[in-house]
Amino acid sequence: MLDLSLFPPSALVDGEDLLIGGCSLRAIAERYGTPAFVIDEGSLRERAREYRTAMTSRHPRATVCFAVKSFPSVSMIRVLVSEGLGCDVVGAGELRMALAAGADPAAIVMHGNAKTDADITAALDARIGYIVVDGFDDIDRIERLAGPGAAVPVLLRVSPGIDADTHQAMATGGSASKFGVSLDQAPGAIARIRAGGVADLRGLHAHIGSQITSLAQFEAEVAALAALGERFDVYNLGGGLGVRYEKADTAPSIAQYTQALLGAARTHLGAGIEVIVEPGRSLVAPMAVTLYRVVTVKRNARTHVAVDGGMGDNLEHSLYGQRFSPAVIGRWDAPQALADLVGRHCESGDVITPDVPLADPRIGDLIVVPVTGAYCFTMGNNYNAALRPPVVYCADGAARLGVRRETFDDLLAREMPVNGT
Repeated sequence: MLDLSLFPPSALVDGEDLLIGGCSLRAIAERYGTPAFVIDEGSLRERAREYRTAMTSRHPRATVCFAVKSFPSVSMIRVLVSEGLGCDVVGAGELRMALAAGADPAAIVMHGNAKTDADITAALDARIGYIVVDGFDDIDRIERLAGPGAAVPVLLRVSPGIDADTHQAMATGGSASKFGVSLDQAPGAIARIRAGGVADLRGLHAHIGSQITSLAQFEAEVAALAALGERFDVYNLGGGLGVRYEKADTAPSIAQYTQALLGAARTHLGAGIEVIVEPGRSLVAPMAVTLYRVVTVKRNARTHVAVDGGMGDNLEHSLYGQRFSPAVIGRWDAPQALADLVGRHCESGDVITPDVPLADPRIGDLIVVPVTGAYCFTMGNNYNAALRPPVVYCADGAARLGVRRETFDDLLAREMPVNGT
């Protein structure tokens, strides 16, 4: 029988079908086609409330800001904002999405290692809660664009010199990171902000990476900020909590994470501070699955099971070597054999996950891949002019479309005519 521990909480085997949010995945495939992202909306809302409660019950001055980069869709942001979350955005594009979703500008934080004039202008015009100063160039831009006496609330991003135990591409807090200023540079940046008289320095920001399962590394991040010696009113401690992708994986719970993080904050920074966290992966990844249909099966030196999606909707394995735990819908008790679950794109690296047990896969089968709610939709692309999948939200037995499937007309819409034709 299917192990549901990696699936959204509402997942339920129903004969030869699988239900998410009370909705049949077979029916969703017929109605919306494949590939498709399917979101357990009820459990997503519960998880947002769990994050918010875990923070505020332990520390009244706490704010949870959804890391929009993990699922940049107005549909997703709207759900999480309605549950009392703020938004962490990178650049003017994500800011525009957050505002379109109804996010309170005062609950928006913008960061980014290379913010343009347009990004900062958008943040100033929207009067967002905080702009995160990532380097000395940000200070210059804010002063030039905001003008004298503006008192723009900012946080300074500090790279705490922690090499997080995660994939190198997802580590953001080491001494060689492109993000923030080093601990050695921080005093100079603080003095520079204060001397300019335009940016109002409220506190510090740090973020050590993504898919981190060591609570000790989050605690070390807090200790590194405290080692600067100066205390501030606001500390944005980033996000990065990891999740389980395979049965053998372990990851801290939200309760364990917030207890460790806030305990370290009280110990090193004081009890009266404002604490902001920016969860992305740990908030949305477990709440979604991707639904595919098998197009071809090749049994040779290796068994390749190719589906109608791939690296156009899931780049996680190609970029980070991330493994997933797919299942053939309805073939719960059939013997399993190792196969490479691959996509339809013209690239040998188009692998969703290799060497994975699949139950007698056949052409036309539906395959469901759990834990795809973070960064899969984000990095969707049009390799081989494939169409990006829809996003379907399921709750209480009803399915609704949050993002429609892309069309070929969409692909051609930006193309310009030649010689007026």
